[in-house]
Amino acid sequence: MPNIDSGLQIDSSYANALEGMYVSFKGDLAPKPQLVKLNRALADELGLAVDKLEEAQLAALLSGGNVPLGGAPLAQAYAGHQFGGFSPQLGDGRALLLAEVIDKKSARRDIHLKGSGRTIFSRGGDGKAVLGPVLREYLLAEAMHSLGVPTTRALAVVSTGETIMRTQPLPGAVLARVAKSHIRVGSFQFLAARGNTKKLTALAEYTLARHFPNIQDTANRYLKLLTQVCERQAFLVAKWMSVGFVHGVMNTDNITISGETIDYGPCAFLDVFDPSIAFSSIDTQRRYAYAKQPSMALWGLTRFAETLLPLIDQDETRAVELVTVVLNDFEAAYQRQWLICMRAKLGLQTAQSDDVTLINKLLTLMVEDEVDFTHLFRALSGLLVDNETALNLFKNKAAFQQWQLLWLERLADEPIAIDERSLLMRNVNPMYIPRNHLVEEVISAAEQEGDFKPFEKLLEVLDKPFTKREGLSRFAQAAPESFGDYATFCGT
Repeated sequence: MPNIDSGLQIDSSYANALEGMYVSFKGDLAPKPQLVKLNRALADELGLAVDKLEEAQLAALLSGGNVPLGGAPLAQAYAGHQFGGFSPQLGDGRALLLAEVIDKKSARRDIHLKGSGRTIFSRGGDGKAVLGPVLREYLLAEAMHSLGVPTTRALAVVSTGETIMRTQPLPGAVLARVAKSHIRVGSFQFLAARGNTKKLTALAEYTLARHFPNIQDTANRYLKLLTQVCERQAFLVAKWMSVGFVHGVMNTDNITISGETIDYGPCAFLDVFDPSIAFSSIDTQRRYAYAKQPSMALWGLTRFAETLLPLIDQDETRAVELVTVVLNDFEAAYQRQWLICMRAKLGLQTAQSDDVTLINKLLTLMVEDEVDFTHLFRALSGLLVDNETALNLFKNKAAFQQWQLLWLERLADEPIAIDERSLLMRNVNPMYIPRNHLVEEVISAAEQEGDFKPFEKLLEVLDKPFTKREGLSRFAQAAPESFGDYATFCGT
């Protein structure tokens, strides 16, 4: 099949500017590619000519076996700290940058494939993905987008017609996702580890032009690059924490410079509020537990800062002093963003000095009484008209009632009507999240029975997470006791 006229406006700025940071590569030709799911709204944003292409053409294109007209697919090189250990050579081992496109709003975006086959970076792997983890990433990415969390987007799921061996034979699939870019902390580490300051400078300049054009021509722009990336990560992790999201694998190759959530492998959402929880089956030390995510973000940003030292100042001592000031500000930047999120969840539009104490008192009660994170904040949104819902979530009702009195006193200082406050709270406290047991249900139905209706239904529910709808109560319920302890895996 010839290259496909996809309608996409393709550019290749990354390839043109950063030779040596990638290898040209084409995905495997899937034996029987079939389009399982297409995000038509996102496809339209990108300019993908869905209505002019046959479904077989779309499946062939979005599984990697065929190339969009004008495209030049490539596998990106990067390094990374993985659970604290540094690997100087990683890269797209089961992924491809299919195309860099200019969308209908003139924004530059990457179309990236996961599971498209082996590359020179595969390190002995088969380069494939299986259906379950691909469906998980589609669900989680689109749910996060609907929740207002910066994220890569899911464009398509394509089944390949292959049987892939993992612990058991499973159906093969490819995920097509969209990002502002796939530049990571690990991209900078790849060049820094090789002492290639010239290429490192080129990467920094490219990153500034693509993501931070407002500081591109300013003095000491590389220090300001670090500052901007720190601010975006502070915002991102605060949003994660506010919705109870646990990424699970915050390695430096999974920290994007753009500030988007990337790689939904062993991720999950909290049911019962437990700050120490780490769902990933391989995170035995709980390095990336829920409560550690802010400190782990800072750890990764510190590794980023190390790569920029020779660009910031030729005097290494002076460069360290400058980046230390920026890194020391991260905790305060994160705390500001977290407080904005948490105040909104509690209906607070103004700031008072003791708000942190009020919030932490509630979180402590939630831990002690094993309260469902999402249920509690949604219940608080309607507490002034339905006092029982929130109260019944607590074992120690007297303790919650004492906290409630403090909260109501604090709300009395707010210049906003009760009904308006309740609406604003409902708009930030979701009714529906990708509950872990529901995600597993839809994956099982698809993998074991070839039934994608549960997947489509859950996706439909998660598209409007803040809007309560009739007939959807099961999607708001916590996991049944029979679900037990939950562990996730890097399956894609």
